[in-house]
Amino acid sequence: MPPEDQPPERPTAPDRARPSRSLLAGFLWATLTVAIFAGWFVVTRFSVTRILNVWDLTALRYGIGAILLAPVLLRDLPPRAWRNGFVFSVLWGAPFAALVALGVQMTSAGRAASVTPTLMPVFAGLLGWLLLRQPPGKIRLFGYAAIAAGLCGLILTATGGKGAPSLLGLGFLALAAAMWAGYTLLLRGSGLNPMQSAALICFWSGVIFVPVYLIFGIGHLAQAPKAEIAVQGFYQGVLMSIVALVSFNRAVALLGASAAAAMIALVPVVASLLAIVFLSEIPTGAEGVSIAFIVAGVLLATRPARSPAR
Repeated sequence: MPPEDQPPERPTAPDRARPSRSLLAGFLWATLTVAIFAGWFVVTRFSVTRILNVWDLTALRYGIGAILLAPVLLRDLPPRAWRNGFVFSVLWGAPFAALVALGVQMTSAGRAASVTPTLMPVFAGLLGWLLLRQPPGKIRLFGYAAIAAGLCGLILTATGGKGAPSLLGLGFLALAAAMWAGYTLLLRGSGLNPMQSAALICFWSGVIFVPVYLIFGIGHLAQAPKAEIAVQGFYQGVLMSIVALVSFNRAVALLGASAAAAMIALVPVVASLLAIVFLSEIPTGAEGVSIAFIVAGVLLATRPARSPAR
């Protein structure tokens, strides 16, 4: 039989297992990212209600991260990598942290945890649709709608603040979510691996923010207990700056930008559970319903797209 008439070879069992293993690995990386991000809101709220302020935590986050990841930058990186790293630092570095900090200040930590991580997958799907011509499909659109509905419920029923939330503060949080979504879409085509991206984000953020922090003296590190500084230094500088960045980048590479972004919508859910344990903040029935909408939206938005039939 001529070669062109031979039937195509069927994929072997190892070939079929690779996509499943990659999908499982992607969900594990995304789960680690969700756990770190959710814990960040609890740890941060503990300190900002005491002595340390948001600027202290930002300096610890990017200053320590830049020092620990400096060896990654000693390798030969092309100029394009440094330019991409600068863009990434604007989208998901110190400016992003400043917008979230302003949103927390004008609303509350609970509302910030509900708005930015939840809106990010919606923006990622819409930006991918408008800029990359990648329509999300009906199922994901239903998922985004459920996430948005749950978000509205959490905003209206969030504990930790009295009265109507600040519209300007919510705008800052929404802008931060859009910047985060832009980062997820640009990362896959940048040619940077997770460690390089994390190192460049910390480097440029440290160069931009730390001098301003030192010159204007906007911190309270000298007044805080050493134990609290050590805990925040490890969580902000190691877990948030390195582990969370690398784990999220790996999730984006294995799951895709839209699916990885949708997984981050679970942050308010996990944060609410952690708040019950560590802060004794029990959500109301309305908040529980809103969280259920978010979970349903995540399950729909993270469904892998079907491959077109040959």
